[in-house]
Amino acid sequence: MPQAVLISVEEYLRTSYDPDCEYVEGEVLERNLGERGHSTLQLAFGALFHRNRAEWSVVPLTEQRVQVVANRYRVPDVCVIRREDPRDEIIRKAPLICLEVLSPEDTFSRLQTKVDDYVSMGVEHIWVIDPATRRAYVAGPQGFLDLASGEFTVPGTLIRVVVADLFADLDW
Repeated sequence: MPQAVLISVEEYLRTSYDPDCEYVEGEVLERNLGERGHSTLQLAFGALFHRNRAEWSVVPLTEQRVQVVANRYRVPDVCVIRREDPRDEIIRKAPLICLEVLSPEDTFSRLQTKVDDYVSMGVEHIWVIDPATRRAYVAGPQGFLDLASGEFTVPGTLIRVVVADLFADLDW
């Protein structure tokens, strides 16, 4: 197995990756994406939040760098911040929601590491969608729990995402 090449945070931040990569303790990590189901769900979720941004008082961002700790940067498929959150180029305050859309190459054990980073940062809602199985999960330190209600919600807000509506976009 090839040895990982370590770089500084400064080099990571001044380098453009296409698609953007994550950074974990000196290592640049590629992200799995680029397939139709992944792209469709990422766009549908982002569009839903964009359409409702005023009513829900949120700002949706796709593939946005999030600094979870000093030497770790994650790039969720979609993150949703509160409208009043700082307008920084890199998110440093915990987003309200981080959404991950699974790709065929993704594993739950690798994703759990990312979820743990979001949890340690203080992200309140971590949602995972699998286009292949059309299943949705709420993630946290306890692992991945099936979304039994069929709706992602944020208590105390008007935010309500009907997962079946997102999956319907896969049939277009």
